[in-house]
Amino acid sequence: MSEQHDTQKDKYVTFKSGNEYFGLKIEYVNEIIVFQEITAIPESEDYIKGLINLRGKIIPVIDVRIRFKQEPFEYNDRTCIIVINVKSTVVGLIVEKIAEVAEIPEENVLPSPTLGHGDNSQNQYVYAIGKVGDNVKLLLDPDKLINDEDLSAMEQAQEAPEEGEEEL
Repeated sequence: MSEQHDTQKDKYVTFKSGNEYFGLKIEYVNEIIVFQEITAIPESEDYIKGLINLRGKIIPVIDVRIRFKQEPFEYNDRTCIIVINVKSTVVGLIVEKIAEVAEIPEENVLPSPTLGHGDNSQNQYVYAIGKVGDNVKLLLDPDKLINDEDLSAMEQAQEAPEEGEEEL
């Protein structure tokens, strides 16, 4: 097990959101799936898109762009869902497109700059900057992407019994 952990140590799944590229430590990522139909959860935050059925397991999904207060985008054939495990909960992150799995050695991971007026809401989710060649990836803290209120709301929605199918 420790050998597998070592091979994943500096690896990040990178994806595009808006004009930026973000990275998630690969140890949080369960899998990457194609976009699929989502059942909406009434009265949830706008970035919580709803629930998907992944091989019989009900998983809440959030739209990363809306979470970052960016303009929503139209889902297409490049849209993916990154299934992550955060705070003992499996959650899907809807992203525009997957870029690559990048290796970012520790010496290329720099603390997140604290410049600006603090009005850039995505900075609260970024814990560091990763240098990959001449490019920069914003490295995300998955624990901050999903707050505790969201988790309890999603868990309640997952446990709710299904009452018939959604109308078309």
